[in-house]
Amino acid sequence: METNRSGLMGRPRGFDADDALERAMLVFWEHGYEGASLARLTEAMSISAKSMYAAFGNKEELFRKALERYTEGPSAYLARALEEPTALGVATAILAGTVRTTTRPAHPHGCLGVQGALAASDSGRGVRDLLAAWRNNGCARVRERFQRAVDDGDLPPDTDPGLLARYVTTLAFGIAVQAASGVGRDELQEMAEAALRNWPLP
Repeated sequence: METNRSGLMGRPRGFDADDALERAMLVFWEHGYEGASLARLTEAMSISAKSMYAAFGNKEELFRKALERYTEGPSAYLARALEEPTALGVATAILAGTVRTTTRPAHPHGCLGVQGALAASDSGRGVRDLLAAWRNNGCARVRERFQRAVDDGDLPPDTDPGLLARYVTTLAFGIAVQAASGVGRDELQEMAEAALRNWPLP
């Protein structure tokens, strides 16, 4: 509620919560958890701190919601990649999706899930743990898909699906870090293609 000049209580200022969360996600993506100050967040979201707390909870809860949005939006390529018919197709789609998402001109470069809490202090431990779990969950989903590929004969029977999944996701995270450092899309795509040239074939 806001008080107008006559001293009467006015109507609460309305805002688009979905749009505000999108803007918060972009701030976290660009600046990381600690770099995204309350002032920077509320300015980008065009709301007061009081409204932010009322709508989203504290900063860590806002970050959790922003990460969910990132997973369902910019990072949704992972879920799509897992539907590819072959393990090589899965790996190719994951790396191509990473390159595309981390170098998009209209968005921050890099990956929210990789850089979000790299420099977080002890107060950001919850966010560090959240992002570690987020990355490990992605790796586990890839491992399960590669295990299926082994069972189906799409990968050699002696393939270690866990090791292969860790290889692909580590490449993806490395691409994200390089993108945040300014390495261009074409160079990153070439690197991704080179990394898959010795893919194990059945």
